[in-house]
Amino acid sequence: MDKLKHIAIIMDGNGRWAKKRGKIRTFGHNEGTKKVIEITKEASDIGIKYLSLYAFSTENWKREKDEINFLMKLLLKFLKKELKTLLDNDIKFRVIGDMSKLSRQLQNVINNTIEKTKNNSGLTQILAINYGSRDEIIRTIKKMDNNDFSETNISKALDTRDFPDVDLLIRTGGEKRLSNFLLWQSAYAELFFTDTLWPDFSMYEFRAILEDFKKRTRRFGGI
Repeated sequence: MDKLKHIAIIMDGNGRWAKKRGKIRTFGHNEGTKKVIEITKEASDIGIKYLSLYAFSTENWKREKDEINFLMKLLLKFLKKELKTLLDNDIKFRVIGDMSKLSRQLQNVINNTIEKTKNNSGLTQILAINYGSRDEIIRTIKKMDNNDFSETNISKALDTRDFPDVDLLIRTGGEKRLSNFLLWQSAYAELFFTDTLWPDFSMYEFRAILEDFKKRTRRFGGI
């Protein structure tokens, strides 16, 4: 996996997965967190260095208040519960997005998880929370204190400044769009869309996508 350093995943389909089973949407979100751990461990085991997961977008605030509250509590529970998993598997934790809109409690848990895992040297798990690519670019430009808006300087000021660009972007759930996720960083990413709903996304399908990636020729605009 030398040429595959950074995988990004849009984890779509939790709500529809629950609806198909006669359950409320939150049931699907809860099941989806289990898949996060499975995929993270698998990516770590095969030597992937960076895994970015779209957890909550800037547009998700438009959802019903009860669902938003559940998702925030779920993130809190997830981080508290999985800290041991991250430490046991040498996984570093990072977050991208605008943290200012999150509760103080959630911000504290996020910062604690980042601090506790900062010396881990395996895979870096990156959760996108209150993240939108357009918002990220606007925030980046506003904080740049010079007029040298070169590609290099903007990249160095983005939320993802410590990570390489995305090599492979996967979206589950059947939709074929990027939904404002890592647009700058995915300029030359290989894209893979699957109809599988996120809670049903298997290790077998994940490995099959990685095999497909190996067969693709990446020219980065060249011949």
